[in-house]
Amino acid sequence: MEKTMMLVVCSTLVLLCSTSAYAQKAKSPPAPPLSITPTPAPAPAPAPEHVNLTELLSVAGPFHTFLDYLVSTKVIETLQNQANDTEEGLTLFVPKDKAFSSLKTPSLSNLTAAQLKSLCLFHALPHYYSLADFKNLSQASPIMTFAGGAYTLNFTDNSGSVLIGSGWTNTKVSSSVHSTDPVAVYQVDKVLLPEAIFGTDIPPMPAPAPAPEVDTSPPADAPNADGGHASSQSTSTPSSSYRIISSSAWGCLVLAISGGMALFL
Repeated sequence: MEKTMMLVVCSTLVLLCSTSAYAQKAKSPPAPPLSITPTPAPAPAPAPEHVNLTELLSVAGPFHTFLDYLVSTKVIETLQNQANDTEEGLTLFVPKDKAFSSLKTPSLSNLTAAQLKSLCLFHALPHYYSLADFKNLSQASPIMTFAGGAYTLNFTDNSGSVLIGSGWTNTKVSSSVHSTDPVAVYQVDKVLLPEAIFGTDIPPMPAPAPAPEVDTSPPADAPNADGGHASSQSTSTPSSSYRIISSSAWGCLVLAISGGMALFL
């Protein structure tokens, strides 16, 4: 009997403790969820600002004649893609309108469409070059242009001035229109004419005009070495007619005297 009572008491105590523990567990607030702050993704690099070559050449220069050739041959699209979509960049040499108007021989009017396109590509290099780069570029000449093949240019750095030679053309970079990587646009004084189109029979350069002769004779009233004024030739030396007349007069006088003496004798 006593064992049964103790078993009942122990069971009751165990039941009470379990109920109390469950109640405390049920009443305790749930633990807050673990919050994870996501790492922000890096901001994308800003896209490079593309240079609109058509707009640039329209407002600078004036380069209207060259721009018209680029548009008509669709070379402007090739150059624009090179500037926008490649890591190499672009270097473009642009002649002013005056360079085309002063071009007499050879003429561009007889070129085929393919030759005219090659002429336009001949003015571009498929790489970006700053003005400082031409010093090293001159040591690597000749440099192949965008026209490829035998369409090459020779560069010379002359104390900071960039000289360009194509056989038919010898000119220089006169100014920088735009020079920010990946596009460099430089103005040149003449149209670049390739030997691959016009041949190697290059006419000689015209001889320079002779210098005008300078009259070094002193003026009539210039002071002489004695401090006086040099007289004109007409006053310093008797004329030939005066000498002839004087000689004739003395001859007649001598003959007259001789005739008179003969009468008295």
